[in-house]
Amino acid sequence: MRNGNRTLTLSVFRYNPYDPESAPGMEDFILEETPRMTLFTALTQIREEQDPSLQVDFVCRSAVCGSCAMLVNGRPRLACRTRTDELPDEITLMPLPFFRLVGDLSVDTGRWFAEMGQRVESWIHTLRPFEADGEEERMSNEKAQEIYELDRCIECGCCIGACATAQMREDFLGAAGLLRIARFLVDPRDQRSEADVFDVVATDDGVFGCIGLLACDDYCPKDLPLMEQLAYLRRKMALTALRGRGDGNGRRGRAKKEVLAGEPTVSPIATTPRSDK
Repeated sequence: MRNGNRTLTLSVFRYNPYDPESAPGMEDFILEETPRMTLFTALTQIREEQDPSLQVDFVCRSAVCGSCAMLVNGRPRLACRTRTDELPDEITLMPLPFFRLVGDLSVDTGRWFAEMGQRVESWIHTLRPFEADGEEERMSNEKAQEIYELDRCIECGCCIGACATAQMREDFLGAAGLLRIARFLVDPRDQRSEADVFDVVATDDGVFGCIGLLACDDYCPKDLPLMEQLAYLRRKMALTALRGRGDGNGRRGRAKKEVLAGEPTVSPIATTPRSDK
């Protein structure tokens, strides 16, 4: 960590994919470092004093929204949590790979996370009818804390941007998707069977697609237990297969077989639709 003020050179990726006259390239911005300056502060200063057209996402400035994730000298980081005194005089900023580019340093993580949520069905599955006036189901403080620990993901996309498998196949669930399904596995209110979960994640685009570099665990800004949950899911899905409960015996697998047989049916386990009344 450096104490003295320096002159910083920020080499920033510039490209507007919606402008036919725009071409990808790097643009240098020079500014004076101030005490406790973060990349968020530096980029805001550039937008206010040098180029207001620079596109970069930010909302909270507190490492909660996950909007300001980008590649900082080749590594996924949050701009609001990265101080310039931790970096050299020359800093290269690129947008996160894998996600759709909006412009410059801005990418669309929201669409991917929404689609991922649908793929892993990230909601409570239960046969119990919904009671609008009923009491919330109770659980121990220890169980609630266990669920919370897996629910702290801010959907910044750093784990996906660092993932080698995600760069090779766009259908990979990634650490964020696998953590999401692990969160519901520990929730006592979710009634999905092991076979149901097997159909979702025990594939090459799921838990068995990971090649084990674990860059996701290295670069998660919230220090989520990604490595532990990946190992847990692999063991659980391997045991499910050995017990003969996988291999298309879940809801999705049965539905696929029924469609191929010309007899589609509705899944018996699902959330009960809420009444508007």
